[in-house]
Amino acid sequence: MRNELALLAAALLTLAVGAAHSYLGERYILVRLFRRPDLPRLFGSSDFTVRTLRFAWHLTSVAWWGLAAVLVLLARPTLDHAAVGLVVGGTFLVHFAVALVGSRGRHLAWVAFLAIGLLAILGSRT
Repeated sequence: MRNELALLAAALLTLAVGAAHSYLGERYILVRLFRRPDLPRLFGSSDFTVRTLRFAWHLTSVAWWGLAAVLVLLARPTLDHAAVGLVVGGTFLVHFAVALVGSRGRHLAWVAFLAIGLLAILGSRT
């Protein structure tokens, strides 16, 4: 019972850290960074740079939330491999959506994230 509580507490803290990372990073780091006049101009403007930095920053939080879900699964009496695969696949599908929308399809990471998500879900089917 104590091990399960430790894992659930770790999951809760991981969720909180992810939320704080996204909120505080957006408020105190990214906004200030984007005010700089010397951001690299990729694809003709700094817009792509700003969008890439923003979605990459927030993908860290999404990854942590996926790990929090894995911690919750680890707290269960038996480990359900299919559930872990679904969590990993689902996390990468969120990565896919964030990268696709955040970059307007210009950053090709979305292709890899989509493939990983679908393969993880397909591979974890029982």
